[in-house]
Amino acid sequence: MKTIIHKAATRGFANHGWLKSYHTFSFAGYHNPERMNFGMLRVLNDDIVQPKMGFGTHPHNNMEIISIPISGALSHKDSMNNQRSIEVGEVQVMSAGTGLTHSEFNDGTTAVNFLQLWIFPEKQNVTPYYNQKKFDENERKNQFQALVSPKDKQIEGSLPINQQGYIFMIDLEEGFETSYELKNGAYFFLIDGEVSIADETLEKRDAIGIYEINKVIVKATKESKLLVIDVPVN
Repeated sequence: MKTIIHKAATRGFANHGWLKSYHTFSFAGYHNPERMNFGMLRVLNDDIVQPKMGFGTHPHNNMEIISIPISGALSHKDSMNNQRSIEVGEVQVMSAGTGLTHSEFNDGTTAVNFLQLWIFPEKQNVTPYYNQKKFDENERKNQFQALVSPKDKQIEGSLPINQQGYIFMIDLEEGFETSYELKNGAYFFLIDGEVSIADETLEKRDAIGIYEINKVIVKATKESKLLVIDVPVN
């Protein structure tokens, strides 16, 4: 088993006034040659957007982009004529493929916190794709709920991406213990709480990447919310 520990306090940070962004991996003005990616996971940004502010229209191509609101709601608009709000409990997936433009704004009166993940696609220049879905939080109580899975091996109820990658979320009761079976390498990002994974203790926004093992034990020492990003690492 190989592991990589990323403590919350070691992340890159940018304060743009309207946006506070914590970067798990090198992004924009934050460059750390030892923190470029975890396998096919290229970006994991923890963003806080102030009210009536947001990201203006900008382009993407050849990247699988997943957005997960933690608090608040974002208004989304893109060049594929999608214009929707993405709220807590929902997940948004965009396969940028041959290219698209989009904007994200906080139209509300309180700050929005959301996670944005970029995963390298396994095929270049696919037709751009957009989808979002509201997930039943009761279906992730002490069990791994599939949010995202590969287009050719799609788990029922999840959103498809163009990569052999999976994203799961689990809400753990204090004291609950379970096991996670890795499909590739797994990057565990603790949204809230405190857990023990592979004998390492994670606190809020800490993360651990694990690979070259088939299964790990996850135990919640406090009530916790955990995100698992399972992606090819070679």
